[in-house]
Amino acid sequence: MNRPQPVSRLHLAHALIDGEVLANVAVDVDASGRISAVSAGESRGAADAALDGLALPGFANTHSHAFHRLLRGRGDAEAGDFWAWRELMYRTAGRLNPDLYYVVARAFFAELLEAGYTVVGEFHYLHRRPDGGAYAPQGAMAEALADAAEGAGIRLTLLDTAYLRGGLDEVGNPVAGSKAQRPFLDTPGEWIARHAQLDAIAGPLVRRGAAIHSLRAVDPGDLPALLAAMDPDEPLHAHVSEQPAENAQVRAAYGLSPVEVLAERGVLSPRFTAVHATHLTDVDIGLLAETNSMVCMCPSTERDLGDGIGRARQLVEAGVGIAIGSDQHVVVDPFDECRQLEGHERLATGRRSLFEPRQLLAAGTSAGYRSLGWEGGVIAPGSLADLVVIDESSARTLGTEPATSWLSATAADVRHTVVGGAVVVRDGAHVAGAARDVLRTALEEVWK
Repeated sequence: MNRPQPVSRLHLAHALIDGEVLANVAVDVDASGRISAVSAGESRGAADAALDGLALPGFANTHSHAFHRLLRGRGDAEAGDFWAWRELMYRTAGRLNPDLYYVVARAFFAELLEAGYTVVGEFHYLHRRPDGGAYAPQGAMAEALADAAEGAGIRLTLLDTAYLRGGLDEVGNPVAGSKAQRPFLDTPGEWIARHAQLDAIAGPLVRRGAAIHSLRAVDPGDLPALLAAMDPDEPLHAHVSEQPAENAQVRAAYGLSPVEVLAERGVLSPRFTAVHATHLTDVDIGLLAETNSMVCMCPSTERDLGDGIGRARQLVEAGVGIAIGSDQHVVVDPFDECRQLEGHERLATGRRSLFEPRQLLAAGTSAGYRSLGWEGGVIAPGSLADLVVIDESSARTLGTEPATSWLSATAADVRHTVVGGAVVVRDGAHVAGAARDVLRTALEEVWK
């Protein structure tokens, strides 16, 4: 599609700024898509676009696997655990190629925008053909994701993921990759070569990052070469301590927790984000805090897969920044992810109001932007002009306190989404067509 062009001035009926709801807010946008000025009490007359509702900073989906969207509503009647679900995921990955992945991702990114996400961190490890052969070019699947993001109008940090072996067994021995894992597996040299090529995907909406799938899938001995191939400031993510079995396998292999291994190898730093981090020790939390590393929690997925309840309150008290992601996309709703940071803590402690609303909003917005390497997530001069506007009078938000009405909202309450000053969702639908319509086409193509 031809993306909508940025406007130079937005008029917002209401905006949540520094915890306060202001009326008639004008947001000026410069040529780079950043906010140059914010002022309240302004008339609509001089604005290029007027948006009714309550404006918030755009949300960051800090951890995504786009192709997992295909699994929603499949396998729910089957007993099992995370590891059983993983087998279904492998079979689904084997159905995709670059052309089909573009269709799926383009539809899914429209769904994200309609839900209020303005940037996504794609933890990308679907690199190869189903038989394990290489695409030409090697980064064809990554390029499909970048093209899909540009087409949909969402910001993307492409977290090019190293996935170098099948896993670890119960006593910590390496396991060769299975037939089902062939689309994911690289050698260190292959990952390094492809990662260098992915410099070419960068653009106004797309940036390159890196990821270590996990210490099950990457030998610590390979980390120095991988780290040397990355730009020193590009975002770096890794699955960490999602499952107790993962912790047990890593400890059996190396005598340390996953966080301790990563710390020993120099991976932890302000650019590093530990994804899930559900089963951390006190030592792990201390190491993450000391290195100014971050954590991305995915409450809807951790709930769906029975991963467990992470230690969000202890992380925040230690000074570790928390972001949110939707991971396998059983739910695409940033309001739900933020609410459940608090909700899971209530279940674990029997207490309420363990986080302030501003902390939950930061987890959904500015923390995710930081984790993904973008300057956004706030409505202030210098920030990217990425906004979401919600209905203030829906059946869910009606009667709520204005400054916290977003905590009562769902993705269905999103009226408008703005990326870089361009309105990409208007009146609840993507400007190129409602997400449900393009999703229907994509799903039919995959499952036919």
